[in-house]
Amino acid sequence: MDLGDILSPEQISPEMKASNRWEAIDELIEQLVLSSKIKAEHREAITAVVKKRETSMSTGIGFGIGIPHASTDLIGEVVGALGRSKKGVNFDSLDNQPVSLVVLFLVPQGQFQKHLHTLAKIAKLLHKKEFRQELEGSLDAQSMYGIIKRESGK
Repeated sequence: MDLGDILSPEQISPEMKASNRWEAIDELIEQLVLSSKIKAEHREAITAVVKKRETSMSTGIGFGIGIPHASTDLIGEVVGALGRSKKGVNFDSLDNQPVSLVVLFLVPQGQFQKHLHTLAKIAKLLHKKEFRQELEGSLDAQSMYGIIKRESGK
């Protein structure tokens, strides 16, 4: 799965308010609820599973990137949300730097290969410096989505 396959403009938050990784996870899960990708009644259970995974080891992989993720039986397909923070989010990253781009994704329970494959594709895409700079400099969710669609197909 490419990032462009699991996002839509409604799942992108170009002005995140979060100051730490826990708030960022809450904010992006709320984005998934608002875009009807997860049911409101599943919000707390999904938040708990993502935070449990994040507690075991930060998904702040460096280069200003955080990729919180988890498996859950409360969804039927891979879903994701992207948040951008202009001020940076404290994510306890490997490089101890604040995170400006956070991609949260969820994979249906039991789809281990799809989970690893999706994580690898997202990380590879976000490691491209020019791609990150374009996302950080774009005006709104729609233009961010256009950049992601263009790059995801490569």
